[in-house]
Amino acid sequence: QVQLVESGGGSVQAGGSLRLSCTASGGTTINFAMAWFRQASGKEREFVAGIHNLGGSTYYENSVKGRFTISLDNAKNTVYLQMNTLNAEDTAVYYCAVCYYCSGYDLADVEYNYWGQGTQVAVSS
Repeated sequence: QVQLVESGGGSVQAGGSLRLSCTASGGTTINFAMAWFRQASGKEREFVAGIHNLGGSTYYENSVKGRFTISLDNAKNTVYLQMNTLNAEDTAVYYCAVCYYCSGYDLADVEYNYWGQGTQVAVSS
């Protein structure tokens, strides 16, 4: 059974930084991608960033480009989201997700197989 365990959320002032981590266990390590989504209160869940394990292609939602960086440690099956220059609009519950055999696809558009439990990020202005 696949499990995703997230960590790293918390509270920070505007302009600050946080790093989220998500470790996957139980799934294939051959062909997969991992991504971060977020859901703010009263809003729909939205794609934030994603990365393929094959080739390392990355995808970002426009509002986080230049501020967030997604990376993948294949040896640890762990994806990271480094978030810099945070602002109040980044406040949300952040979820990691994994899709298998989705290489070559835009990670904002694929269907994800498993999801983490979510971690809260709160940015105060």
